[in-house]
Amino acid sequence: MSSIFNSQNVITIGIIASILAGTATGLGAIPIFFTRKISNKMLDIMLGFAAGVMLAATSFSLIVPSIEYGGGGTKGAFITLFGILLGGIFIDITDKYLPHVHLLDNRKEGISSSFSKIWLFIIAITIHNFPEGLAVGVGFGDGNINDGIILALGIGLQNIPEGLAVALALFREKYSKSKAFFIALLTGLVEPIGGLVGVLLVQIAKPILPLALAFAAGAMLFVISDEIIPETHRNGFERLATYGVLIGFVVMMFLDVTLG
Repeated sequence: MSSIFNSQNVITIGIIASILAGTATGLGAIPIFFTRKISNKMLDIMLGFAAGVMLAATSFSLIVPSIEYGGGGTKGAFITLFGILLGGIFIDITDKYLPHVHLLDNRKEGISSSFSKIWLFIIAITIHNFPEGLAVGVGFGDGNINDGIILALGIGLQNIPEGLAVALALFREKYSKSKAFFIALLTGLVEPIGGLVGVLLVQIAKPILPLALAFAAGAMLFVISDEIIPETHRNGFERLATYGVLIGFVVMMFLDVTLG
């Protein structure tokens, strides 16, 4: 690797990439200024697309490299297996005990709290977005700038429909269009925090790279299965949402193979 991509540069590029991926939520929220309503059918297809992109990014940009960096074969598979389970369990415990609310269906989770609804929602988005930022940061951890950028691109793509969903949910809660947009934008800025943690962690301790990749993969898989896909099945458009998953998956797979 050229000296131009030293540790400091990798950290800087990783943080910038996670910021850009996170601000894609704001890009997705822009239509809130031009329309009062997006059909549930269209929103479910878009969220399905986001889930498909996340699944492909998890598979090709996190799990496969984790097995390779872990030494391949049984050893690599075991390290990756352990990391995936650890990441999923971490998100599960966080989800159970941090008070939060899902504005898309007004479902409260975690311990009871006197926090306002918007703060409970922000906590929920933090739980959701932190693993994505972590994945981008870890993706830059081995100094492979190209792979990290592809992963950031995938996360940014799936953040666009999520940003729209967040803005619409806030608008339904009687927030102004401007406020809904800016809150949707700010929710994506949780990701650079996760990105910083991921890239620093791997830069400090290179041997944990395969475990860190698998941990981020497990956390993302948990969010996909527990949050995004069930949301696309609430309104009777699950078949169309499933096609959205397939399209998102193949788009991200194509980008990973052709740009990687």
